[in-house]
Amino acid sequence: MQVPPFSLSEQIQELGAALDQAVLEVLRSGQYIGGATISRFETDFATACGVPHAIGCNSGTDALILALRGLGIGPGDEVITASFSFFATAEAISAVGATPVFVDVEESSYLIDLDQLEAAITPATRALLPVHLFGRPVDMERVCAIAERHGLKVVEDCAQATGASWAGRPVGSWGDVGCFSFFPTKNLGAAGDGGAITCRDAELAQVIRELAVHGMPRRYLHTALGYNSRLDAIQATVLNVKLPHLPRWVKHRGAIASQYHEHLAALSGVALPEAGPEGHSWNQFVLRVPACPAGVMACGGEASCTPSADSAAFGLPQACCRDWLKQQLQEAGVSTIIYYPIPIHRQPAYAELGYGPGSLPVTERLCTEVLSLPIFPELSGEQQQRVIEVLRAVLAQPLIAA
Repeated sequence: MQVPPFSLSEQIQELGAALDQAVLEVLRSGQYIGGATISRFETDFATACGVPHAIGCNSGTDALILALRGLGIGPGDEVITASFSFFATAEAISAVGATPVFVDVEESSYLIDLDQLEAAITPATRALLPVHLFGRPVDMERVCAIAERHGLKVVEDCAQATGASWAGRPVGSWGDVGCFSFFPTKNLGAAGDGGAITCRDAELAQVIRELAVHGMPRRYLHTALGYNSRLDAIQATVLNVKLPHLPRWVKHRGAIASQYHEHLAALSGVALPEAGPEGHSWNQFVLRVPACPAGVMACGGEASCTPSADSAAFGLPQACCRDWLKQQLQEAGVSTIIYYPIPIHRQPAYAELGYGPGSLPVTERLCTEVLSLPIFPELSGEQQQRVIEVLRAVLAQPLIAA
């Protein structure tokens, strides 16, 4: 049995007739940009996120850029965020002319360390950009309290956390803005790129809406240098079909995560992700391989390991134990993904910021240990059982001599 890390086949089969009809209606309407389909999605998504305003855009990356621009953040400003995230988190900060300031994450949660975040605030800091990584929400009550003490804006990166909540309140409703991605692999995925910005302030929503259409409050009047970043009607109609199913899909993801926790908890050689508080949406189930399992790789890890290309090139710790496990699972038909092998602060694009090896030790170590197991709402019980059995078998048999 081959088990993919993610699959849309079952979802497309379930919703195929509704998707076909919705897309065909848009094609026949001739209204591909703007219109009622877009308005409906924005209204319904805002309601789902517990805010009065949602603005559709071209991607999650554009959502971050538009949000930062809407808040007036630009050259000379600093924005504090995590380096353990997808590159777009920091790229958007740089795209508006501001400077990303990276702080380390907590090993237990993979989320930004809020003690270090507050310590990193300087007179140039204008905003905090917490990332709800892998679907686990950051403690937004604490983030907002820090922001209020220092007079800062809060931009939530919700790209992997659609449907997640903190303290019973949806992500994207806590900060000044929330930024979402509808990339096909996300909890709520379009049939291509798509994104949205959520906010409570009507004036800010209007500014962001205008920036997304060339800084244009009305046709052919341009009051700012904006972007061409619109959610098109075909993507919106796909999202309209899928949105009502989101709570059920998030519940299924949680059930899969619970099964992993129940059946893998006693397994030596790997560290499971914390279940965390209620509200985790489990976009990914990311475990760690902190050391080579005793009796499986008797070398204990580093002494006899051949450095991976990333470890050698970017001054990261060895990743041989994790890489070995990934290969063993792949050979047994279980596909996994690494999120993320190189931290943002060590990427060549940010070399000028001067973050050397060891500058964010937890982040750098996690990048060599993390491995994402298959998880998606339609993952069958048989498929999940296969993942569990293979992982147990691989970690129980001695394969490499001392």
